Amino acid sequence: MFDSLSEKLQEIIASAQGKSELTQENMQDALREIRRALLGADVSLNVVKSFISSIKDKAEGEKVIQSTNPSQTLIKIVNDELTALLGEKLAPLKLDTNPSIIMMLGLQGSGKTTSATKLALKLKKEGKTPLLVALDVYRPAAILQLKTLADNNKIDFFSLDNEKDVLKIAKASLDYAKEKNDTVIIFDTAGRLEIDTNMMAELMLISHSFNINEKLLVVDSMIGQASVEVAANFNEQLEIDGIILTKLDGDTKGGCALSIVHTVKKPIKLIGMGENITPLEEFHPDRMANRILGMGDIVTLVERAQKNIDAKEAKKLEERMLKNEFSFEDFLKVQKQIKALGSFGGILSMLPLGISKNDSDMITHESEKQFKKMEVFIQSMTIEERKNPNILNASRKKRIALGAGMSLNELNNFINQFETMRKMMKGLGGLKQSMKKGKMPFGMPKFPPKF
Repeated sequence: MFDSLSEKLQEIIASAQGKSELTQENMQDALREIRRALLGADVSLNVVKSFISSIKDKAEGEKVIQSTNPSQTLIKIVNDELTALLGEKLAPLKLDTNPSIIMMLGLQGSGKTTSATKLALKLKKEGKTPLLVALDVYRPAAILQLKTLADNNKIDFFSLDNEKDVLKIAKASLDYAKEKNDTVIIFDTAGRLEIDTNMMAELMLISHSFNINEKLLVVDSMIGQASVEVAANFNEQLEIDGIILTKLDGDTKGGCALSIVHTVKKPIKLIGMGENITPLEEFHPDRMANRILGMGDIVTLVERAQKNIDAKEAKKLEERMLKNEFSFEDFLKVQKQIKALGSFGGILSMLPLGISKNDSDMITHESEKQFKKMEVFIQSMTIEERKNPNILNASRKKRIALGAGMSLNELNNFINQFETMRKMMKGLGGLKQSMKKGKMPFGMPKFPPKF
């Protein structure tokens, strides 16, 4: 998300850094470009006016122009204002009762049912025992969809067959949760194609009948500024506690995220990526602001790695690398762990590389293409060949290349690169052992040195 805005703002920042000094005139030019970038990213006009006004107030006159590093000062102001616009700080879920109740709200097609399952997965990973409750008794197959998602992800599920009274279902689910020791109940409520009186009346009845810990509005970020009006209507009638933004990886503009928080004055609490059932992620305004300005987000990348990468499996792979036992089968395992962190483009956006959008897209495209080729080659091998690269002779290589539908030359290049990597890993193993003994290879002195 935010690709177009991020690209524009990074260009403006690069231009500001190229100035030997910042004057009133070129600062006004920078603010004008920032304004255009925000409008181009589908941020509402009122939000843009407020944002630019805040920057002007903080960057007024001599404060920035006469600072030691004026361009860096301006960047910091923009970063601070972006963070404030996105909600200032993390807004965690308040689940302080047992069982706690989360009410999922949203229009039909916003991704509410999928988000309910993703939220349940997140809570399950945190040690809670969630219960998904089907309260959408109108949409065809809605109950079956939620049940299927719950079963596939080993999450408790509750519904009442042939019951249309949502209050009866909700009340019965509380008894069921207490019986099963479920700690968080998630109400998947009904949505409509558009906001209507009957829908709101039912939601308000549920809201007033239970002690709801969190009323979370699910918003499809792809619908742009229309999402702001939806959020405003829901908040006016139901007083929501927070927002879940879905499909952020498909929204290159990201304007709705900036506009919703400012308009509704409620935080984005969680975000969802893609259609796959993966846990929702917490929304950190400061980290997102850093990413928009090309400063990376190493903390989120590390947290994602800790959550998605099997530490024991990673340790085994490291040991095999250092012993020069790394195989093609191991390579597939590494590739799977990399994919668990997200797309190449997403990973690059979290690294403070200082490269342009075009360069990032090119690296992403080439990396994905090369990894796909490698995967096809390996999948064309027998199990024995995958586990023991040393047995690959000329006839085996010819058969693998033919099976992969690629040239023998491409296969040889891949194998050569793989062998080079294995040698490097073996060298690192020797380096690691030397350092453990207080020695350094290549005649380098011991560390720490003794005088």
